Amino acid sequence: MLDSMSGRQARVSLAAGFTLIELMVTLVVAAVILGIAVPNFTGLVNSSRLTAQANELVTGIQLARSEAIKLNRTVNFCGSADGTNCAAAGDWTRWVVRSANDVLHTGEINPATQVNADNNVIAFRPDGLARLANGNLAAVTVTVCMAVARPAQNIRQVTLANGSRTNVAAVDGQGACP
Repeated sequence: MLDSMSGRQARVSLAAGFTLIELMVTLVVAAVILGIAVPNFTGLVNSSRLTAQANELVTGIQLARSEAIKLNRTVNFCGSADGTNCAAAGDWTRWVVRSANDVLHTGEINPATQVNADNNVIAFRPDGLARLANGNLAAVTVTVCMAVARPAQNIRQVTLANGSRTNVAAVDGQGACP
């Protein structure tokens, strides 16, 4: 009886494994799922990078505004190449918040993104409003772009309107940066 029981246990343990066909079907299903998920995940990562960079710029702009009010003097938010001085238009490898000769805060631009602004320096006055040299309220657009096809909305525009209101909007760049 002991022999017949151990024989039955041996047959049961042999039948508990996977067949080659079952294993191949499982691998094909896994490959199909990965083929669908990986491109979508890439789009999600790129979209997250764009949004994070745009939100960091909004934080810098809001910091410059609050420091202008707190210090009761003009504070500038601008693009920078070295992290200490405002750079010429188009050079946004870093950004800086400055008051006169003091650097109050700096931030880096993600190397995967490109940042451009229609006005390189946003000057907040002590009343908390950004004004142009002629005294009019500033309206500035800072564009964050990533030259990728995924997501199709590969541009984020940070808009400063009425001298102090910020807004971030996704724009369809169709893979190209302006």
